[in-house]
Amino acid sequence: MNIIMPQLGETVAEGVVTKWYKKVGDAIKADETLFDVETDKVSTEIPSPVAGIVAEIVVAEGVTAKVGATLAIIRESGAAQPAAAPAVPSPSVTPSVSAAHTPLRAPSSASRVNAADRLSPVVRRLVAEHSLNPADITGTGRDGRITREDVKDYIARRGSRPASAPVAAAGPAPLQAGQTVAFNGIRKRVAENTAKSWQTAPHVLQVAEADFLRVDQARKLHGAAWKAREGFSLTYLPFIVRAVSIALGKFPKLNASLQGDGLLLHRRINIGIAVDLNFDGLVVPVLKDVPAKSLPQIAREINDLAQRARAGKLRPDEMTEGTYTITNNGAFGTVITAPIINQPQVAILSADGIRKKPVVIESDSGDSIAIRPVGVLAQSFDHRAVDGSYSAAFLAEVKNAIETRNWEQALES
Repeated sequence: MNIIMPQLGETVAEGVVTKWYKKVGDAIKADETLFDVETDKVSTEIPSPVAGIVAEIVVAEGVTAKVGATLAIIRESGAAQPAAAPAVPSPSVTPSVSAAHTPLRAPSSASRVNAADRLSPVVRRLVAEHSLNPADITGTGRDGRITREDVKDYIARRGSRPASAPVAAAGPAPLQAGQTVAFNGIRKRVAENTAKSWQTAPHVLQVAEADFLRVDQARKLHGAAWKAREGFSLTYLPFIVRAVSIALGKFPKLNASLQGDGLLLHRRINIGIAVDLNFDGLVVPVLKDVPAKSLPQIAREINDLAQRARAGKLRPDEMTEGTYTITNNGAFGTVITAPIINQPQVAILSADGIRKKPVVIESDSGDSIAIRPVGVLAQSFDHRAVDGSYSAAFLAEVKNAIETRNWEQALES
């Protein structure tokens, strides 16, 4: 069986094989880790899809290969061994010489210094957590690039432990006035994709306010027990995701992609959640089939995907098949964010800060003023796909779900 470079996100075209866990002749079980791959978006472990013997490794560690290129060949258990044939280099592998026969040269000191400026999100996070200087670490990846294993080996030799102040470590590196800061790989990719989306899609922004009183009541009632049981806080985001999934079921043209002169309406509602990577870029893992999940399931899956995204542990399929995206900047107290559509989708929602505000409450006995937690929901949509009235009706449905559903009961399901 040919083992190919997986598709790690809709816009990812290539990846770097950073580590092989098996060599030619080794036995491997199905779902056992076979290799690590690193892209501009994520670094992750790839398991073997079958059990068998590693018959050939086509792409060596540190070599870039296109999505779909053959990386290795596994002779499946019970399969007859084929006659030997000369290895043919894959045309999509860089460099063009067969990677399996290319000697790896030790990187020069100049390339090591340059590689320290090209850290992947996973490596950058490890370096920050352990207060390390990348220039002290010898990179064994392509052109001296520092891999996750290089950092782990360095930590093991030095006996380093994570810094005692993780909040400080999570912030951006200090910058100096007049300094030119080169884009890292993921920032380049984000720049390319957002610029392309902005130039392609006529963006329109619409904003609605929602009263989060019922959500707040549910969080206050269940929050302490939830954190004690689950190990993480119950945020507003799962409630917003559930409300959006309900609205998308009623407004399918926003759960769609442009196709030629029409819209491809997706059968599934798969919501991507933008996850920040230490201020150096973002990835969008995807919650699949959201309407089929309970509110507690949604909360657990969001937390799990976010944690593994920051640790570089996402599986390839967790970055694909998104039909709508939510970005959540509310923790920073933002008022309104005009997000850029995540192509090839046709809309994206920003959940901004939730603040206590005076609100007019209408009743049969007259109007009154109450203090309520009010949040802003800002949707950018592609005007080629829908018009303003359709988008506005969708936002009204999201608002209605947030304000009227029995969220306390939903948390008990």
